[in-house]
Amino acid sequence: MAVLSPSGELIAGTVYHNWHPNEGVIELSSFSISKRWLTRPVIRAMFALPFVRLGCQLVVLRVSERNKSMCEIARTFGFTEVYIPRLRGRDHGEFIFSFTDDQWAVSKYNKEA
Repeated sequence: MAVLSPSGELIAGTVYHNWHPNEGVIELSSFSISKRWLTRPVIRAMFALPFVRLGCQLVVLRVSERNKSMCEIARTFGFTEVYIPRLRGRDHGEFIFSFTDDQWAVSKYNKEA
């Protein structure tokens, strides 16, 4: 999923991967060059793909412990988190964030403005 600025410049994207259709689980990874990309319509579209179009029941997000801003975003969204030390190396841990379709159903970000 690509996010473009009003001038048409690519400013962010989300890639969906490691899809397990039988289990209803998919992983997502995102990157941006602007903090202004994560609007409510983008958030709704980002989660509509796994939960509505693909029928997933769980989204997984892996985040470096050093990526403080993404960890904060995941926590704000209401993801459940587990920290795993050394998952990215001897001195570098990672959070595994999970978000269920039930959590999305009641999320304040899943409501029309």
